[in-house]
Amino acid sequence: MKEQIEQRLEQLKAEFESGKKVLVDLETKEANVRETLLRMQGAIQVLEEELAKNNGVTSSESENAEMSATEILEQE
Repeated sequence: MKEQIEQRLEQLKAEFESGKKVLVDLETKEANVRETLLRMQGAIQVLEEELAKNNGVTSSESENAEMSATEILEQE
């Protein structure tokens, strides 16, 4: 009985360590995705501003689009 408990303990410890590695990997991926989204948000803002200059769109319309992108990132 003691042997079975020790064996199960070792299995759980190994699974726990494996789970911690998976979590670190996911956190790294999350950070990379956030960084990519922020860059995309910046690019969107620049392009919208350029379009606004060329089309005479009011700055409030451009600000509304920017706010939407920012709100999406903040929800994460």
